[in-house]
Amino acid sequence: MKQYHADNLVIHPGQAADPDVIVEVTPEIAGWETIHFQARRLPVGRTWSFQTGNHELVLVILGGALDVSSDHGQWLGLGRRAHVFAGLPTALYLSCHTFFTVTAATDCEFAVAWVKADQDFAPRLVTPADVSIEIRGGDHATRQINRMLPPGFPCQRLVVVEVYTPGGNWSSYPPHKHDVQALAADGSLAQADLDEVYYYKMDRPEGYALQRVYTDHNSPLHRAGFPIDAAVIAHDNDVVLIPEGYHPVSSPVGYTTYYLNVLAGSAQSLAAQDDPTFAWVKDSYQSLDPRVPIYDLSQD
Repeated sequence: MKQYHADNLVIHPGQAADPDVIVEVTPEIAGWETIHFQARRLPVGRTWSFQTGNHELVLVILGGALDVSSDHGQWLGLGRRAHVFAGLPTALYLSCHTFFTVTAATDCEFAVAWVKADQDFAPRLVTPADVSIEIRGGDHATRQINRMLPPGFPCQRLVVVEVYTPGGNWSSYPPHKHDVQALAADGSLAQADLDEVYYYKMDRPEGYALQRVYTDHNSPLHRAGFPIDAAVIAHDNDVVLIPEGYHPVSSPVGYTTYYLNVLAGSAQSLAAQDDPTFAWVKDSYQSLDPRVPIYDLSQD
């Protein structure tokens, strides 16, 4: 098992050999067997090709527009927002054994994530009109959730959402975890065992977020003698790894924090357990922060 700490829980940009890759996470880097993740940029007219092999894959357009052609379909003119703070996302799900090529219709940035799978599903385009929006929490824990591949999406393992946290607010709060497969008394899934990445964007280049990652005595790493208790600083284009444990986020005053969450593990689910020490906070909310949604949803 791997000992995680503040230094190896954050993957910084600029370490990949491919200059088009902004930041990359491999299972070897992360110390897990699930998520491959890349954020990529392409100038207009350039292409990138990939073969999914024994993996299902999601492509999320962060900004700009692109075309995708594959041996299972073609999708043109994808992407309507200039950047992640300007509107709702477009995403494309592709199943195993798909060869595809991305062509930049404008200068663009996009994220791709893939995990091993042994079931085939039809490709599926998720447009801004398909994205479900949730304003979650309350008071200084209010945030905006955009669901692209939510639980119940027709795929095997991937769950994908993006989150906006206004300045001075917290998200992934009260702290929750999803590091064991556990059933409730009625037989429903109470908690899934999921690995997760947080890919960060800040609305101003000098911005940052603070994230704590910590395990409790029920977490497998903790029981094995490899507990986590780390506070990390996430800058623009950083990835924070969540192999296990609770993982709340704080956004400094004056800055809106964005992160793209990709999860995969024992179930296509977001079943999680709140830290019982802090769960009472949910009953204390008085109002919703009027700063969310952070952009005009009527334009999407």
